[in-house]
Amino acid sequence: MSDYTEKDKHEDIKVLHGMGYAQELSRSMSKFSNFAISFSIINILSGGINSFAQAISSVGGAGAGIGWIVGCIISGMFALAMAQIASAFPTAGGLYHWASILGNRFWGWLTAWLNLLGLITVLGAINIGTAYFFAGTFGAWFGFTGTDTQVVLFVAAITILQAIFNHVGIKVTTFLTDISGYIIFATAAVLVVAALYFAPAIDISRLWTFTNFSGEAGGNVFPASTSIAYLFLLSLLLPVYTITGYDASAHTSEETKSAATSVPRGIVSAVLWSSLIGWIMVSAITLSIPDLAVAASQGWGMFFATMDAIIPAGLKTVLYLGILITQLLCGLATVTSASRMLFAFSRDDGMPVGSKALASVSPKYRTPVTAIWTATVLCILYVVLAMSIKIAGTSIYVIVVNSTLVFLFLSFTIPLVAGLLAYGSSRWPNPGPWAMSAGLYKLVTVLAVVGMAVILFIAVAPPNERVLYVVVGFIALALILWFAVENRRFEGPPTGEKIAARKAAIAAAERAVGETV
Repeated sequence: MSDYTEKDKHEDIKVLHGMGYAQELSRSMSKFSNFAISFSIINILSGGINSFAQAISSVGGAGAGIGWIVGCIISGMFALAMAQIASAFPTAGGLYHWASILGNRFWGWLTAWLNLLGLITVLGAINIGTAYFFAGTFGAWFGFTGTDTQVVLFVAAITILQAIFNHVGIKVTTFLTDISGYIIFATAAVLVVAALYFAPAIDISRLWTFTNFSGEAGGNVFPASTSIAYLFLLSLLLPVYTITGYDASAHTSEETKSAATSVPRGIVSAVLWSSLIGWIMVSAITLSIPDLAVAASQGWGMFFATMDAIIPAGLKTVLYLGILITQLLCGLATVTSASRMLFAFSRDDGMPVGSKALASVSPKYRTPVTAIWTATVLCILYVVLAMSIKIAGTSIYVIVVNSTLVFLFLSFTIPLVAGLLAYGSSRWPNPGPWAMSAGLYKLVTVLAVVGMAVILFIAVAPPNERVLYVVVGFIALALILWFAVENRRFEGPPTGEKIAARKAAIAAAERAVGETV
């Protein structure tokens, strides 16, 4: 028997109406499903494996044993601060909405664009990583060697498939992401046991031993440097890239039962479990490597080389299949997140063109189908562009990942700063039902802002200085567009009397999709 009553449903809808929005999307996600969608996007079997070399090819085993913990603490501060706001303002496209009402129209508008860019680029990064993983595992069976053209076609095919599943309803998506959560747990457990069992020897001190593997010694994953402190910071790229995507719980707030409590718990639980299980996994892989120096010199191929060296062929195939399935479902959940952000921004007329279509909801499937397919097309176009750019000595995967980090974490930071400044004021007089004490919340938020400074530094560090040019260029363009056009056009989410004026429109929108209130 479901513990979600009609009273609970009316309370969810009442909160949504109080922010000026209709219950158009289908509110059918359970607490576990809200957790699972973020857990599936974080997916330690995606970033944790595809970016594994960034830990070892910097400072050796300590990059996994210590670096993972430090990086997860940074992500954890963001998650806790985000959860506090999500409990008070449970709406789709939460980041944009929070920045707008806790800050101002410009903060919300900029957050929306940063988050959209981050979600589109992270979807591209996830699916590019999946293509390369497929090339290194099952690709030989299909003549898939990972050429640029093959990667683009592969990404296009799986992104379209992910969009189809999203199109036909949130229940289908949550069913698959629920399964993904279980597969991640099971596959990670088998991988850890197998790695430790078949390891030729286990030297636990590896996990806190710093070794300079930059330059040739690390397969040129990072440029040569004599600074261990600098290289340690670069090793944090592994956990901070992997432990992201938990904003998906907030983006699906309007589809989650008892959102004011389920969403913040989903955010925090997804980060906590991913951090813990991920640390065990990357530590086990590090301990299983036969020769750390030889593995480091193989750069991006070190995970596959290690598996080939120690894991029996049959078991390895099963593990690779489990990892591949979760990576495909990671992309599926990211399409959900990106489309909800695009939908939410568009219903407030945030897009310069096509907002009405992008904010439309299918009466049959109760999903924002136009937003889903628009996000899909944008991702494919981005991947085509990314794969066509050739930069000597730099992996396109690294450039994509680092751009994603900056865009996403900047979009996280703006509403967090706005919340810190607004907490206790007329803009945010009371916390939601899930809340830390005021002092702890403010401390956590300040630590998250400090973490943003660390993330920005490591994301644009050599040889990825071009990422900084991209970010600065985007912000400069955004400022020009804001002052030239959007400042006069964009009104932001409804507030005050505008919420009351939407009453008839809200009722009409709910009737159109068959929602009974």
